[in-house]
Amino acid sequence: MEGADPAAAADLRPRHWYRRLAGTVVLALQRLFYLATTVFAGWAVYALFLAEAGDDARQPLAFVAIWVLAAYLLLPRLNRLLTRIYVPDYFIGRARTVDGLLGDPVNLAVVGTPQALREAMLSAGWTEADPVTWRSSWRIVRDSVLRRSYPAAPVSPLFVFGQKQTLAFEKEVAGSPAQRHHVRYWACPPGWRLPGGFAVDLVGAATFDRRVGLSLFTFQITHKIAENTDQERDLVAAALRSAGASVHIVRHFSTGYHARNGGGDAIETDGDLPIAALPPARERAQPTLQERP
Repeated sequence: MEGADPAAAADLRPRHWYRRLAGTVVLALQRLFYLATTVFAGWAVYALFLAEAGDDARQPLAFVAIWVLAAYLLLPRLNRLLTRIYVPDYFIGRARTVDGLLGDPVNLAVVGTPQALREAMLSAGWTEADPVTWRSSWRIVRDSVLRRSYPAAPVSPLFVFGQKQTLAFEKEVAGSPAQRHHVRYWACPPGWRLPGGFAVDLVGAATFDRRVGLSLFTFQITHKIAENTDQERDLVAAALRSAGASVHIVRHFSTGYHARNGGGDAIETDGDLPIAALPPARERAQPTLQERP
C-alpha cells in the first residue's frame, strides 16, 4: 500500500505470526490435557474396579470413587468425543447437553424481545431460575433431599445455536425442587429463521421434571423428565396466552417421534410447534429530577 511505513508493516507481521503460534500451542495443550485426563480417569476406574473385585472386604468408598471418576470425568469426555462425530452441529429441533448429547426437544417459539418474554412469564406466575453456581447447586441438592421449597432452583445448561439458554423459568410442585414445570429459551441468531421460513426471536424447550435420578448415559445426578413433552409445551403456551400473547400452532412442524434425551429419559411429541407473539415490553417511566433521590 502506497505511503505505508515499511518498518511499521514489518512490526505487524511478527506479532500476528506470534499470536497464531501461541493460539495453536494453547489449543494443542488443551487437547493434550483433555486426552490425559480421559486416559487417567479410565485407568483409575479400571484399577479401582480390579482392586475392589479382588478384595473380600467390600469398601463402599471405592465404589463412590469409581462412580465419581466414571460419571464426572470419563463418560462425559467420551460422550463429547463421540458426539462431535455423529451429532450435527446445526439446528435439528433438539437442544444439546454440555457433553454434546441430544437433549430436550425444542417445542416452542417466541416473537418478541427477551425482556417482553420475561415480563410475560413472570406475570403468568412463573419464577425465573437462578444461575448455576456452587451455592445454588448445593442448595438444590440439599432442598431436594430434605424436600424444602426452592422456587428459583437453577436448571442445568442446555445448548442451542452453540449457546446455553438465554432465559429459564419454572413452577415448583409440592414445595420441592425435585418436581417442577420448567422451560428454557434461547435467543436466535440475527436473521435466522425456523425451517419453513418462520421468523422468530427465541426458541424454547418445555419439560416437566418428575424426580431426581441418575442419567442413563453418564450416571450423573440429574432430573428425570416426564415422557409427554407436549403436555408441558401446551402448559407454557397457555401461560403466554394468559399474559397477552397471541399463539399460532404450526401443525406437524416436525415428524412426531419417540426418543430419549441426554439423561436417557423417554420423550415423545406430536411435532406441533406453538409460536407466541408477545406484546411489547412495558415502558418503564424514567423518574423526573424531582423524583430522583
